[in-house]
Amino acid sequence: MPADSLTGHVIVCGLDDVGLRTVEQLYHAGVRVVVVEDDADPRLVRVVRGWGVPIVVGSPRLRETLDEAGLPDAVAVICVLADDLHTLEAALLMREQRPEVRVVVQLRNPAVGRALADMQISVLDVAGLSAPSVVEACLRTGSHELDLDGHRFVAAQVTIDFAGTLRSRYGSLAPLAITPADGGEVVISPGRDQQVRPGDQVTLLGTPEELAAARVIDDGADRGDAVPGRWARGMRLAGSVVRAMDRRIAYAMIALILLLNVSILVLQLGYREPDGTRMTLLDAVYFSVESIATVGYGDFNFRDQQPWLRVFAIGLMILGACFAATFIALITNVLVSLKIQEALGNRLLDRLSDHVVVVGIGSVGVRVVERLRAAGTDVVVIEADENNRYVDEVRDSGVPVVIADATLPRTLDRVQLASARAVAVLTSDDLVNLETGLAVRDRLGERWGSVPVVLRLFDRTLAATVERTFGLGLARSTAALAAPWFVGAALGLDVLATFYVGSRLMLVGRLTVASGGGLDRLAMRDLSARTRVVAIRRDDVLEHPPRRDTRFAAGDEAYLIGPYEELLQVLRRDADVRRGGRPAEGR
Repeated sequence: MPADSLTGHVIVCGLDDVGLRTVEQLYHAGVRVVVVEDDADPRLVRVVRGWGVPIVVGSPRLRETLDEAGLPDAVAVICVLADDLHTLEAALLMREQRPEVRVVVQLRNPAVGRALADMQISVLDVAGLSAPSVVEACLRTGSHELDLDGHRFVAAQVTIDFAGTLRSRYGSLAPLAITPADGGEVVISPGRDQQVRPGDQVTLLGTPEELAAARVIDDGADRGDAVPGRWARGMRLAGSVVRAMDRRIAYAMIALILLLNVSILVLQLGYREPDGTRMTLLDAVYFSVESIATVGYGDFNFRDQQPWLRVFAIGLMILGACFAATFIALITNVLVSLKIQEALGNRLLDRLSDHVVVVGIGSVGVRVVERLRAAGTDVVVIEADENNRYVDEVRDSGVPVVIADATLPRTLDRVQLASARAVAVLTSDDLVNLETGLAVRDRLGERWGSVPVVLRLFDRTLAATVERTFGLGLARSTAALAAPWFVGAALGLDVLATFYVGSRLMLVGRLTVASGGGLDRLAMRDLSARTRVVAIRRDDVLEHPPRRDTRFAAGDEAYLIGPYEELLQVLRRDADVRRGGRPAEGR
């Protein structure tokens, strides 16, 4: 939509990472944008000005700067400053100046975020929005779970093993994309009669039951993100204790067992009840344990027994107490040693296998570690800065942290790279991530290609060059994953999810068709060919899959998936018409 069709504009405060991607997506969606930044990178300034987007140089925490950016006439403000305190101050000022304007902010502190949410300020966390895509790439789940109006759907990837059409094998399942085996361009939203060849990768959308029936997934196989239960965690702890045991514990245990058996034998042979009967086996075991533990409940005693048996009882209590104390002390020492080793990030690194190596633990890295752990996957972290504020948090969760340079072979060997299942390089520096990725490739040797290596790269040109020239890993942009959420929140649109299909970023959105709007009575087939309507809620009934000749009607809730550039246009099409050229003012 032409920019001059809008009477309002969106202010974006901050031009790093998410800020630039947000400005880019607003620009391509036809929304007028004004950027506020007091210390911008000159390269980014040139890019933004090349789009014709004005930049106001100044602090968004000052009224004068916001007035110059046109806050009185703005329809929304997006604040993505690097400092949470500055973001908080700017958001409060904006709310004070324009109580009715839509304010969307990026915050890492959940407590502050909840406080702002109570003030009708939309709070988004980039790390939380982007971490699932990184975890999916590491674990090669090939699936992305979606919640559409309380109904569970899965976008699952499958490798084609036949030549023919998608319809011939997968019936009515909705194909989202085809990644050709020959490395050609990804085909977005192909038809069900699209021809495919063995080796092609197809992403299909359906309910878990539909995908299981078509043998795309195993029933329950896509539930890999379930949190491991107490039994699983207990078994892992028991295994760690057993591996950490030394011979002294074994000797103490053997001594206790021998003493217990001797005591049972002696009591059965020599102990006499007041009526002259011998002690039963169960009573002998009970009295032996009672004596070794020095408990003495008074139900049995040696006072009326023969002198030799009373002397034996003295020795039994002394030896039993010594052996029991030694055994407990050794076990306590093992548990304390395990805790210390975990805190230092050295917990049996040489025994790691089938784990994920995470390089860099910023806000994104911490979320990725949390989700990997929740999926039951062992993780080891490499961090160069020992003063990183997240180090203690990760160590307290039981994840070993190695403070070292991840580009050194010695460091990679120390974290058992040779037996790792995946590597995620997540520092905030593109060049450091590239250098680390190349070092990982060299060290993996023959395993390169079979081990997923996920790189966090902000620069999309660099990401494309890396994948094309070096064949290096899976480039994931956290800013690109999160930006559509900021755009959707600013424009009053429902963005439900973002995820990658190959190298293409896909967006899942929901809209309610307005009476007389741009989508009212429009046939689904008249939408962009690269946008797929996966479900429609009409009269409290969710229609999935909808028929291709279905026409939208006022009040329908439509769920759509497609490339974010085109889907944003579709999501705004209805809102702009019913608002007379302005973005929708409410969700």
